[in-house]
Amino acid sequence: MKKRIKLILLALALPLTTILFVRASDDYFEISKNLDIFASLYRELNTNYVDQTKPGELMKTGIEAMLASLDPYTNYIAETQIEDYRFMTTGQYGGIGALIQKRGELVIVSETYDDFPAQKSGLLIGDIIVEIDGNNVVGKNTSEISEFLKGPPDSEVSIKIERGTDEDLKTMQLKLKRAEIKIHDVPYHALLHESVGYIRLTGFTQTASSEFGEAFRKLQEGGKMKSLIIDLRGNGGGLLRESITIINYFVEKGTPVVHTKGKLKQWDQEYKALSNPIDSKIPLVVLVNENSASASEIVAGSLQDLDRGIVVGNQTYGKGLVQQTVDLSYNSKLKVTVAKYYTPSGRCIQKINYADRNEAGKAQEVPDSLIKEFKSLVYARPLFDGKGIKPDLEIPERIMSNISVGLFQDYLIFDFATKFRLENQEIDNIDAFVCSDELFNQFVDYAIEKNFEYSTNAEQLLEELKKSAIDEHYYNEVELEYEALNQKLISVKKNDFKKHKAEIIELLSNEIVQRYYHQKGQLKYSLKNDPAIDSALSVLSDPKKYSAILQGTYNLSK
Repeated sequence: MKKRIKLILLALALPLTTILFVRASDDYFEISKNLDIFASLYRELNTNYVDQTKPGELMKTGIEAMLASLDPYTNYIAETQIEDYRFMTTGQYGGIGALIQKRGELVIVSETYDDFPAQKSGLLIGDIIVEIDGNNVVGKNTSEISEFLKGPPDSEVSIKIERGTDEDLKTMQLKLKRAEIKIHDVPYHALLHESVGYIRLTGFTQTASSEFGEAFRKLQEGGKMKSLIIDLRGNGGGLLRESITIINYFVEKGTPVVHTKGKLKQWDQEYKALSNPIDSKIPLVVLVNENSASASEIVAGSLQDLDRGIVVGNQTYGKGLVQQTVDLSYNSKLKVTVAKYYTPSGRCIQKINYADRNEAGKAQEVPDSLIKEFKSLVYARPLFDGKGIKPDLEIPERIMSNISVGLFQDYLIFDFATKFRLENQEIDNIDAFVCSDELFNQFVDYAIEKNFEYSTNAEQLLEELKKSAIDEHYYNEVELEYEALNQKLISVKKNDFKKHKAEIIELLSNEIVQRYYHQKGQLKYSLKNDPAIDSALSVLSDPKKYSAILQGTYNLSK
């Protein structure tokens, strides 16, 4: 009998083994065949193409086009890009500690980091970079200019800048000694209202969890902190292990945090909290928005699944893919998507299915019909996959007015703040500074003087109506009515500075404060008028409301 069973099992196994062998052979043959085709095509193209080709650039274009057909996160990293890759994972590079932006042919300093060479040397936001070590920057892109500015720590770089207004532009030469630049993952932390801790986390590089832990312990000193806000808005993610460690600070040892599933078994892993928590009881609010992605979503989603905190803000980005870096020849690397990650309830929050593309080749979002419901692990709150992390308490999205968008896009707010900084050596401290009516009126005069123009939605629709009327030969019959309505809109638009004064003042104030108190000061100042912070404080100041939201019994329509 046993012998017969063994024969049956063997008979069943043989076809399966044959199928797997045939499948592997077919895959191997397809790979070998297409590599041979590609190599011969590449050789013949370089030999016969009418113009001189650049083989290296040609191959790089081919590689990048191939990877672009998969997903945006699978990338080829050439040897020349290794420093950029190192910066992405460590937040470190050799340089001066400044950000630049291009405006036409101008290269303008847009930010300087605290305690680094750019700031110490007196380089200001708004300065125009003309030359770097004698190299004219005109015609160079930002990557090329960044390469000029970067270099080994302690090496010197000479920068020629222009500073001032069009009427009074001064040329200056600055000499800086480069340093090892480390961009902090926690640029700001503080106690709000004396008892609510606040930690802003902007990335997940190799030091994210240690910086976060240090900030948390500092907030604990004195025993005043009773609750915590973790601000992940705009945090695009980073290293998986750093997000796991941060979650571990607030959950018991052994708690499942996240698990990954890939095509290969080696990528199927379950991650648990490995250490005792710093604080497993403190009430938590996690702030997110549409730009919170990847590792940020792991933190927010896991704490939500575990009923360990409340998520406040806007729906997150929806990146549930895990990348791994593989070494290639000639010191290059491949960053490849190897798995999807799943929160403790079993959710995969990946929004775009890159394997599903329409006729135009565009990847499709996961359809509503495939969205599944899951339950949080303690209070069984309904949770959903496929669309990022949906907050427990959603904040109405702030949409800037057309006039504010126009002022921002035309750099008028930026340039006025630059002018203000050159004319005023100091301002009141962050807590006391206000943009007065007089200062606002000066800005309005400045914008008008610069011939500021913008279009409202109504004007854009009216212009479309005019084009349609012309195309359909109706315009002559409605021209008088059109012009009358157009003039009415222009008249009404003149009041937009007054109508949107509060919003414009907020943008202007933040830009001016950044000129004097830099990133940390600007972050602190921006919290004064922040609806998400207000909602978080409201929740944390009301234990009954906090518990009701956590348990899914709170009426969110109140």
